[in-house]
Amino acid sequence: MIDYLFGDVPGRDFVGLGMRNTENVEDKEVCISLRRRDHIKHDMVWAVFGKVIQSNAIFGLSDRLEEHLDHVRMTAYNGRVRKRGAH
Repeated sequence: MIDYLFGDVPGRDFVGLGMRNTENVEDKEVCISLRRRDHIKHDMVWAVFGKVIQSNAIFGLSDRLEEHLDHVRMTAYNGRVRKRGAH
């Protein structure tokens, strides 16, 4: 699941992940805030998944799990930074 979600995201890009059970509308989305892709570990994603499962009074096998992925692409630049006033 983690490779499917983040497989094509470069390590320098920022990602955030939210999950919720669509069958129980009273439960809020559980999230991992935006952070660099290379800082997201498998156990973080499984912890969020566990919170979604435990937050519901009943989580049936037929319930839908909705995932929301935010991806902020960081631009790569090369070259030197020019100081102000330098010609």
